[in-house]
Amino acid sequence: MKRSFLSKLHTHGIYYLVGALLLLIGVPLYQFAILNPEGYNAALATVSKGSFVTYLLWLNAHPGQFLGYRILLIVAFALLLSLPFTLFRIIVAQEILGLEDVEQEEIVNDEETTASGTEGDSKDRDAQETDGMPPYAWRGRGFAVIAAWAGLGGVIFCTVGTILSTLYLFIVGSSFSSHEPVQSAFPGLSSTFDILTYTVGGGLLAVALLFFGAIIASRGRHLWPGIWVVFSYLAIAGAALLSGSAVAVASAPTEGQAALTSPAILVLALWVLWLGIMLVRLKPEP
Repeated sequence: MKRSFLSKLHTHGIYYLVGALLLLIGVPLYQFAILNPEGYNAALATVSKGSFVTYLLWLNAHPGQFLGYRILLIVAFALLLSLPFTLFRIIVAQEILGLEDVEQEEIVNDEETTASGTEGDSKDRDAQETDGMPPYAWRGRGFAVIAAWAGLGGVIFCTVGTILSTLYLFIVGSSFSSHEPVQSAFPGLSSTFDILTYTVGGGLLAVALLFFGAIIASRGRHLWPGIWVVFSYLAIAGAALLSGSAVAVASAPTEGQAALTSPAILVLALWVLWLGIMLVRLKPEP
């Protein structure tokens, strides 16, 4: 592994550690220690019942606390922008290393065969390979490309959706008072931003985690260390939770987050934290 590539992985690993810790510890701790004592949970609970007055009044009275909470979320998601293609490059690099091992074994086997047999095997091998890659490697790389783009789209939608939701809620909440009715467009726009974040963004992240996990798990210990295989199973579990959350939010968008949303984000954060630790601990080959 080249040192320049390794140094980039270390840097990205630090980004992912910070982002994961924000999602796993920073955001929940901020909500528990700062928002909940100010009545945030109680105000948010009224939204699920179809009432928005209490929530908007809370936003009007606590704009700074609300912005602090949302900024933590935005920063956490933004730090993960490079993650999908970083993992894609790792998968491709591991495929190449695995191919080199196979080629070395073939060379040893060729030396043990007769001259005529060796010539025939060489021709067969040349016919089977395309640019030095066997057919199965291209198939796996195709799924990795889909996972990378889906993951990038998911992170972008989560980040942009949270930014748009934050700006809209801050503007509406800062000008709201108990003497005026809730704008008729508020439920629809608020639901749209939640769908962008948790249904579209979360759904794309679910596709990415499913494909990344399936790619690594399908090759198993033949190509990946055991810790990476377990990592792939966590990705598949996270994909299941994220997809369930995406469907639930789409089914009841006016309620905001669904019951599965928080567990899905926590599992996603654990998965990202795991990846960050593995990247930071990578060492150059002797």
